[in-house]
Amino acid sequence: MLVSVITKTILLYQKYISPLKTPSCRFYPSCSTYTIQALEKKGIIKGLFLSVRRILRCHPFNPGGYDPV
Repeated sequence: MLVSVITKTILLYQKYISPLKTPSCRFYPSCSTYTIQALEKKGIIKGLFLSVRRILRCHPFNPGGYDPV
């Protein structure tokens, strides 16, 4: 249930907030898509851990690139 709430919140962000910003994600898939995939594949605990770790790596000194769950 919590995974569903988080996923729906991210989908709302992707639909209404993300288009207003300049694209700046250094990774593919984007961090929000990665979070949804991580939650669906790994569950709430490991999925959130992977998502936070991914977001912490999203900075100008990291080259980014393809980073699947």
